[in-house]
Amino acid sequence: MASEILSFVLFLSSIFFYVTRASAGRVWFSLVLFFLGLYVILNVVLIGSNYFTGEGITDAVLYTVTSSLKGAGLNKYILPFIGLLAGLIAVFALLAWGLKQRRAKNSSAVYSVLAVVLAVFSVGSTQAFQNISRLVKTQISGNGADFDTYYKVPEKVVKGAKKPNLVYIYGESLERTYFDDKVFPGLTTELSRHKAQSIDFTNTKQVPGTGYTIAGMVASQCGIPLFAPFDGNASSALATFYPENVCLGDVLKGAGYTNYFYQGAELAFAGKGTFLKSHGFDHLYGYNELRPTVADPAYKNDWGWYDDTLLDEVYKKFITLSKEGKPFSLFTLTVDTHHPDGFISRGCTRKDYKVNGKSNQSLSAVSCSQELISAFIDKIKASGYFDNTIIVVSSDHLAMNNTAYNILTKQNRKDLFFVLDGRKPVGDLNAAKRSTLDNGATVLDIMGGDNYIGLGRSGFSATSMTAQFLNIDDKVNAWKPAVIKQWGFPNSIKNYTVNNKDSSFTFSGMTIKTPFILKVTGEKIEPMFDVYLSTPLKKQLAGLATSDNFVWVDKCYEMGRVWAPELSLNTGLCVASGNLGAKPSIVQVSGDSFKGKVDFAKDTSGSNAIYQKTLAALNIDDAATTYQSPSIAFMVPGLPEQVKAITGVSSVENWGRWSDANLAPSVKIDYVKPLPATFDVVIRARAYGNNIDKPVSVRVGDQEQFVTFGDQDGIVKVQFTNPDAAQSIVITPPSPTEPTEGTSGGFQPRKLGIGMVSLEVQPVDPQS
Repeated sequence: MASEILSFVLFLSSIFFYVTRASAGRVWFSLVLFFLGLYVILNVVLIGSNYFTGEGITDAVLYTVTSSLKGAGLNKYILPFIGLLAGLIAVFALLAWGLKQRRAKNSSAVYSVLAVVLAVFSVGSTQAFQNISRLVKTQISGNGADFDTYYKVPEKVVKGAKKPNLVYIYGESLERTYFDDKVFPGLTTELSRHKAQSIDFTNTKQVPGTGYTIAGMVASQCGIPLFAPFDGNASSALATFYPENVCLGDVLKGAGYTNYFYQGAELAFAGKGTFLKSHGFDHLYGYNELRPTVADPAYKNDWGWYDDTLLDEVYKKFITLSKEGKPFSLFTLTVDTHHPDGFISRGCTRKDYKVNGKSNQSLSAVSCSQELISAFIDKIKASGYFDNTIIVVSSDHLAMNNTAYNILTKQNRKDLFFVLDGRKPVGDLNAAKRSTLDNGATVLDIMGGDNYIGLGRSGFSATSMTAQFLNIDDKVNAWKPAVIKQWGFPNSIKNYTVNNKDSSFTFSGMTIKTPFILKVTGEKIEPMFDVYLSTPLKKQLAGLATSDNFVWVDKCYEMGRVWAPELSLNTGLCVASGNLGAKPSIVQVSGDSFKGKVDFAKDTSGSNAIYQKTLAALNIDDAATTYQSPSIAFMVPGLPEQVKAITGVSSVENWGRWSDANLAPSVKIDYVKPLPATFDVVIRARAYGNNIDKPVSVRVGDQEQFVTFGDQDGIVKVQFTNPDAAQSIVITPPSPTEPTEGTSGGFQPRKLGIGMVSLEVQPVDPQS
């Protein structure tokens, strides 16, 4: 708080001295505005980050915004984001206006310098700057030379005549603090009953790199924090996740177990699917995979399936697997307690929890979810299979900023971790210092395996790193460079192979999913990925200097619109390599498996004129690009030059775009000029669900005609006259339907009608 007050005082002082005493000059104005504007931006970023994490700018923020957000429940964050952005623009405009109101009578360059210095120090003393500095410092520094001394690889064995089955429950944000009956009386009554009968680890700390869902999962299964390489870029874009590490799933699979994972959200979010597939899990079920089997497909929240639906599916799988009599692990992750305020499943009896007489949504969600988890455990205990089952209940991480956060932050917060062993059910408390890095090793130990995984140690028979080091947070941060090396990312590129079937790119032993950019400088390669909500690849590329080499693998039309117009409608894969100061080499990928070579020019300085022209092209938004074609190609972004706008269609897919009634009831195509007096509309499309072979309205002005489409691409042609010089074509499917299976558009709900592939207006000579 003191540093924040100091920073604000310095900010105001800079404004005061500039407005009242500083000498006039464009340079001084620009410098003061830059640093004061940076102060504003940093604090807005801090506010936005704090809204999500409650702890400012952390590894969780950097990882999540650069990782795949596909399937995330974003609806609750749209308005806060718009509000922050609007506030930033307003404050910045007000600041610029205020500085221009200089009224200095006895101006002096000394005060100009003082205003700039105060502005610089106001930036340096912000919490946001300190957070970012700490993250950068831990990224590039730290004495991690002893990492190999403490990192241990377990053997893939589980001893014992009869191998126990494992049910591992990650409670989203379900931290131990909620179980303090003095702070939250009666909040967790049902689950506390099971906790009292368990081996309860009461002193589980959260260390850096473990404070969000995928990081908590990695910590608990691999015994290492999630420090993403390449400045926190998206691991979901890689073909493998921590490929050099042996994790709990690897050990169990090696010991003959079949590993399953269930969650209500999409598997793609934050790379969970990639992580689990890389470490022993062959059976993964998320939103799309569970849709065919859930009791009510219409019952879902912003993330996916509610916890009652999810746990019903998990219990059915538990019974099926138990009857088969083969060893298995069954992991699940709840979602109802996700910040900012959670969700209430209809299967709960406890749907409301009050604080000081007022209902608290987050705590109500906790009360509901813990009741469902408790009921799930009750069913396992009563199933007849509990006597050979180990049940683990743990937090994935401490709760982030939610409606109970002001209460949580006043407590001595710990993560939840307790174990119910059906082979010898007995209650016990273990108060030894530990962290979530130790969870996997503890589980493996109790199952009959080694008592270590990575940096994790069993709470039964070993000493945690948390107890060995006085400040475990500093130690973990010092290990960050060594942990990043575990990804095994190459530092050079020459030969490569592109697999067209799965859109993957392999070089120097590393496989990456397309699209991506590799920034190649000296002996370092830094990848940039195109993941949900990230900055578009073109604009990331625009941040490179002329001396930076790059390899860009993407749809050919993306590169075509910058360097090669002949590729502007080409939906195949291309590989571009070079630098921004010259036209790069562009190679189109052909065949199922394409082999190529990167050979950068020795002189990478390039032409500044070409560089500036390229930057201008790269910074044009995809939606604003135009191309020359008589027809609309729905499988590429942008519009042909004769079309002004298209509404009512969802995002671009490889084949085209779906109409989406959640965006607009009809697809409306507005043209720059009036349509011809007589013309044919030629449409290539497919229909979805209830729209198959049903009449689809095509309207021009007051005229309406109907066409039909099957479930495969087909072409129809209808003719219109245009006496009123209409400039729009409106297409209305009869029965927009929500998908009953996963689509490449993600979880965000859509109502599909027809899939548009192409549409062309062909003038007709009425005399012919």
